Amino acid sequence: MTATSRFRFRRTPLAAALAIAALAAGAVAYANDAWQDHAFHFWPGNLVVSRSVYDNNAGNVTVGEVLPPNCPAASGACGAASGAPYDGSYPYVWNNVIYDASFGITSRIYLDQITPEGWLIDSLEVSNNLHPSSRAGELVTSFSSKSELGLHLSLDGRYLSFMGYVAPVDTIDVSNANTPLAIDDTNPDGQVFYRAVALLDRNGHFRFTETNAYSGNNGRAAVYNNLNGANLFYTVGNAGNGANPQPDGVILGAGAQAIAASPLPESLQTPVTPTPLASFSVTALGAKADKVGKDDNFRGITVFNNVVYVTKGSGGNGVNTVYFIDTTGKACPNGVGVPAAGAVLPTAPLAYNASTLQASGLPTNMCVLAGFPSTTNKKATTLAYPFALWFADANTLYVADEGDGYTGGTDLYTHAAAQTTAGLQKWVFNAATQSWTLAYTLQAGLDLGQPYTVKGYPTGNNLATGLPWSPATDGLRQITGRVDEDGKVTLWAVTSTVSGNGDTGADPDKLVVIRDELSNTTAAGAANERFVTLRSAGFGEVLRGVSFTPGTRLHRGFGWH
Repeated sequence: MTATSRFRFRRTPLAAALAIAALAAGAVAYANDAWQDHAFHFWPGNLVVSRSVYDNNAGNVTVGEVLPPNCPAASGACGAASGAPYDGSYPYVWNNVIYDASFGITSRIYLDQITPEGWLIDSLEVSNNLHPSSRAGELVTSFSSKSELGLHLSLDGRYLSFMGYVAPVDTIDVSNANTPLAIDDTNPDGQVFYRAVALLDRNGHFRFTETNAYSGNNGRAAVYNNLNGANLFYTVGNAGNGANPQPDGVILGAGAQAIAASPLPESLQTPVTPTPLASFSVTALGAKADKVGKDDNFRGITVFNNVVYVTKGSGGNGVNTVYFIDTTGKACPNGVGVPAAGAVLPTAPLAYNASTLQASGLPTNMCVLAGFPSTTNKKATTLAYPFALWFADANTLYVADEGDGYTGGTDLYTHAAAQTTAGLQKWVFNAATQSWTLAYTLQAGLDLGQPYTVKGYPTGNNLATGLPWSPATDGLRQITGRVDEDGKVTLWAVTSTVSGNGDTGADPDKLVVIRDELSNTTAAGAANERFVTLRSAGFGEVLRGVSFTPGTRLHRGFGWH
């Protein structure tokens, strides 16, 4: 793998407050260490930002091409014979999603090492078919899939993990394709591709673990549990792109997964049937059951004090909220609670009855975290949109809310600006009530709903949507943080957007940073706190995840993030 420098980060007034010295680091070798032929090093205390770059090639899509590829007649959802209305030229290519709801194109993944104040150090391109730099395998992302490439450190802090697809660069509609052992004949996307988890050490050495999970949709993030002999990824994502009832493999491969890390290169792997880690059904809350498998649409994940937490923030089923996996079976008899004292991390997949899977789905072993929304999406008058989450301590939880993504009219900007819970939410634990309370939401400096310019980007309205091309921040997706010696917390985040783009997931977004007083619990006390932009994605770029580098020791009860 080669180091590349495609951009520079701006230094900000926060530099003095954010600067930390790089620590000397020793090599941590994988079993496949000999496969690497490059010199790369992540330095502890720095940040890693996942980024993707679209190959702006008109030939990626042929006007008139019928999509999705290999669409089976049984799906009843194949595109019209008129075919794709736009070629592969950026950003007009994303208007094809109006014709093909499964539309997307795979793209390269870059991992950018930056200082906490925003200076670029170097960039690592993940091995792919155009840049085959690792014998361990290859991985790509779907450029417009906004929920992908969340970054997380392993529970011992030595490795970085994320998810993607085993597919060539510039392949159409991979993100909604089936996986080999979870074929859904009603999925209009008739292709087959494995999903995979990438594991990376501080010297840039990769391992990839293929999976049949997330058929018809995408894997979004992974945390590697390598403590006490464990060798297990906790992952989150969504599955299914066809009709109901869904095949067993789709139900099993949704939501939270337990994936054993493979020591083999991708070429020698034989992935098995998906192995679910956890599941939730709204029946635990006393609500009428949704369609089987539809409540497990997760996107954020973290581990704190031996407990796995996940978020759901999209889809019409289930509950948009924060959950935790209950390994004791006692924390939430009514579907809502807090983790039990002495809980242990899960070390095996969820047990289930295959004979009842179609009728009742997987058993529930998760709880809504007390204080967070517990009304089903079908009945709630106001929805939350939580994405990533980060614990500063046992009593302080920060949650990124990406906003509602409204693009339903010319009021899209004013709508985004009027949101009161989009941004960075600070939740505090009330020991007396044993529940969490929203203290305030940090928004200043995000400029919600304020359109911004991108060099080379179209101006005016997108003729396909009738709405402005210019993106505007709508909220936040991925976050990471650090408790500083002065009693403040520094948090880095990647923004979400709204625009008139055919697919807003392809909008150029931003990396931002803010400092918050850890002990403060009032909006008035945070009135002078503002986000500062460290980096803005350029033409043909998107930013996705943010994490500390492998080897960074910021221990807070299992998990360095």
